Amino acid sequence: MLKIWEKSRRCGMTYTQAYEDVRDAVAGKWDVWFSSADDSAAREYILYCEKWATLFKEAATAVGETIFDDSKAVQVYSIKFKSGKRITALSSNPSQFRSKGGKVVLDEFAFHKDAEALWAAAEPVTTWGFPIRVLSSHNGKGSKFYKLIQQIKNGILKGSVHRTDILSAIEQGLLDRIMGRPTTQEERDEWIEDKKRRVGITNFSQEYLAIPVDEAGALLSYALIESCQEDHTLYDNIDQLKGSFFVGMDIARRKNLTVIWVAEQLGSRLQTRFVIPLKNTKFSHQFFELEKFLRLPNCVRACLDQTGIGEQLTEQAQDKFGKYRVEGVRFSNTVKETIAHQLVRQMEDKNFIIPQTDAIREDFHSLKKETTAAGNVRLQSSKNEQDEDSHADYFWAAALCNHAAYQQNIGEFFIASELKPTSRKLLNTF
Repeated sequence: MLKIWEKSRRCGMTYTQAYEDVRDAVAGKWDVWFSSADDSAAREYILYCEKWATLFKEAATAVGETIFDDSKAVQVYSIKFKSGKRITALSSNPSQFRSKGGKVVLDEFAFHKDAEALWAAAEPVTTWGFPIRVLSSHNGKGSKFYKLIQQIKNGILKGSVHRTDILSAIEQGLLDRIMGRPTTQEERDEWIEDKKRRVGITNFSQEYLAIPVDEAGALLSYALIESCQEDHTLYDNIDQLKGSFFVGMDIARRKNLTVIWVAEQLGSRLQTRFVIPLKNTKFSHQFFELEKFLRLPNCVRACLDQTGIGEQLTEQAQDKFGKYRVEGVRFSNTVKETIAHQLVRQMEDKNFIIPQTDAIREDFHSLKKETTAAGNVRLQSSKNEQDEDSHADYFWAAALCNHAAYQQNIGEFFIASELKPTSRKLLNTF
């Protein structure tokens, strides 16, 4: 039976696995073959097994052996039990699993140097009904570990997937054990926030929340997105908008989100002040929310998604506030690529500041670059861990907002790519 465990770092998962393995060996079920990503982890695992053997009141003999693997001396750590069964911790070299039989445990499998070859060598060990355990934190969506999980979820491979992230571990008392006393919810929240600050949000997601990070093909990397995120950028009240500001609006009606994005100009920067998501909202109410900003005298310009169902709302806004104040943008692959790269350049220059929320970070990162059969590049939003139906609605609202701030109007929308780099500057009419 194959069992896979998606896990947070340093939550005692290897320690727990050692318990199961000692229990099986003491009962005389089978030999256990353990492999981790490095030698120190193998030694630590054997120490855990020795501790559990003591608690089982089992007399076990620890053996340190040297074997020759590819003409190199390799240390192997082993414990022999009265039942005659052994637990052996091997290196991550795939060749060491050949000619072995028994239970297989692959620890931190996503970080093995040659996981494909290791799996090919280790999986046949279970041919005669022996179990196999694979446990690891994530190392991206390109890892063999992630692929095995998807194969099980899609019914291609028989097995089960289990998951323990840092939040569930804390709920079960992990932080209490660390602190040596009961902790308050406030202390737990602060501990989590401190971890995020120390390792960064992206690493925290992968190392502690068991969420794999996929950078392949992403228009914006997590590092770029996070470099533009700030905690206290949003306003609570519209009366706080004192400077010139711009509005972007991605329009939907039922399945997707309508998002209104408002950014205030501070020198060369656009500082996000309001992000208003509207789901399954009548157009009359969407216009009501938009009008709150358009009627303010310091609203310089708004760019609205005029594609399809956005036509009527855009015309309504233009009739009331004028076509110069309200620009309609009809999305095509060319237009989307243009305004998307406008925003990317602004973010690379740290000139477009966005709120520090998981929803916005994942939405921005969901946008991928895909190449068609004709060799053309197009932008598509992919499913992400936070929102399986993401269509990058936050991103396109932000891109339209940024687009509204460009100086030169050519045709129906501003084309930053046709401006010289020195002339790509924000409007400043006040």
